[in-house]
Amino acid sequence: MKLDSKIFDRIRVKPDQDRLNADLHPQCEFGDCDKPGTHRAPKGRDREGEYFHFCLDHVREYNKSYNYFIGMDDDRVRAWQKDSLTGHRPTWKMGVNAKAEGVNAQNASANGGFSRAHAYGTWRRQSAEPRQPKLKALEARAFETLGLAENTRGPAIKSRYKELVKRHHPDANGGDRSSEERLRQIIQAYTLLKKAGFC
Repeated sequence: MKLDSKIFDRIRVKPDQDRLNADLHPQCEFGDCDKPGTHRAPKGRDREGEYFHFCLDHVREYNKSYNYFIGMDDDRVRAWQKDSLTGHRPTWKMGVNAKAEGVNAQNASANGGFSRAHAYGTWRRQSAEPRQPKLKALEARAFETLGLAENTRGPAIKSRYKELVKRHHPDANGGDRSSEERLRQIIQAYTLLKKAGFC
């Protein structure tokens, strides 16, 4: 048997579990326990990221008596729970930022009374009003046929329609059929605007 063989060079002996735990983990920090501290336990409030190392039996005992909020009154506990919803990061109500308001007020005095906050508030008020939808080609042509502005709505369209029908109807103008095509266009335009919800 050759002791310098490549085969024997790669053989490993698996260490027993106790020796492995003792090598990888520090000793249990609970009193005089000599077992390896395989389990971490938090040290408590204001010491985040720091841990005790306990064996399984002692970590169970520690967990039974552990209380993160010990020494805190009810109001502080409620405040902590509320802040934990946002990860203990600062928050503001929508549209409110006291620091930015102070900065914007300084900028406003330097810019003759105009500030970004003022511009934003003006923009918000303008955008709160409903925007008029862009007219389709047929709708624009219907307004043109009735001789109305594109922003005309409701009763104004209806009264204009009645006026034009009375003017171009054959019964109203003595049976003259020359304006019959114009009457047909007026009726179609009014029907389209009514279906589109303009009146």
